[in-house]
Amino acid sequence: MRIKAVVATDKGGPEVLKLMDVDVAWPQGPCDVLVELKAAALNPADVFFRELGGYVSGSGPFVVGHDGMGVVKEVGSGVRLVKAGDRVCFCNGGIGGTLGTYAEVAVVPEWQLAKVPDNVDDITAAALPLVAITCWESLYERAAIQSGEFVLIHGGAGGTGHVAVQLAVLRGARVAATVSSAAKARIVTDLGAERSINYRDLDFADEAIRWSGGLQVAFDNAGAEVMQKTYRAMAPYGRLVTLMGVAPDDADLNAYNLNLTLHNVMMLTPMWKGLTDQLKRQADIVGKALRLLSEGKLKLLISGEFPLADAARAQTFLSEGKAAGKVVLRISS
Repeated sequence: MRIKAVVATDKGGPEVLKLMDVDVAWPQGPCDVLVELKAAALNPADVFFRELGGYVSGSGPFVVGHDGMGVVKEVGSGVRLVKAGDRVCFCNGGIGGTLGTYAEVAVVPEWQLAKVPDNVDDITAAALPLVAITCWESLYERAAIQSGEFVLIHGGAGGTGHVAVQLAVLRGARVAATVSSAAKARIVTDLGAERSINYRDLDFADEAIRWSGGLQVAFDNAGAEVMQKTYRAMAPYGRLVTLMGVAPDDADLNAYNLNLTLHNVMMLTPMWKGLTDQLKRQADIVGKALRLLSEGKLKLLISGEFPLADAARAQTFLSEGKAAGKVVLRISS
């Protein structure tokens, strides 16, 4: 099968992304599903792999993108969970090897698919999987936040942060979020945050301590410097979840002295390690998040839509850091 897809032809800047004809083998395994893609969401990880190469194929060409939404076209002989015509979304591919989602079709194991409710639109469904899995694992499974706890979400208006804010609020937590502008402050408070902290104008750690007296939970998606600064805003025995890797140089020993629990969350691990049970668990998370969307308890902010051919421009827009919420590629109507 010959399709159009956006290929990272080398490691580097947006210019290495090229819309090309690629071959896709079908049929494949008995539990595989052929999905005609309607939309694909961008994530910071897409930029990371474009710049540094795929986990699986190294520096070789590969199709970018993890998040996809589409309609089931055909199914393998062993598929029982979905059928032709079903609307589905998923997180799969984009790390080399398996076809990514910046493409006209995807081949996905049935256990990684979640059925999209009728009242959830294509663009929103495409934007959901990676951020839902990341935030659910971080806040509900790893940090195990409880009602009434003080929680700080960094980058609260971003693609991941705005979902984290909402999931924390849904669990009954008292939420503060760091932001970079007054407009983003309005976004996080509209989503239920009790406090917004403009880190460009204020020392966020000082403000978090004044607000909470000491945080029980913090969610870091900014990196080592921000994470280390967050330590001093934590209450003893607090839990800090990072998407960026544990900061290596804890010079002031705050994490140790406060008995903090530090969690690394890298939600792509089950994919590149081939951990089928974990992939099934992640698909179940996406299904739960879709139900929250369908019931109006969760919403996805979309700050940019681009055609597939403009994937390089879309990644540039994402990398500028001005977007609130998610950026999506519209592949077909």
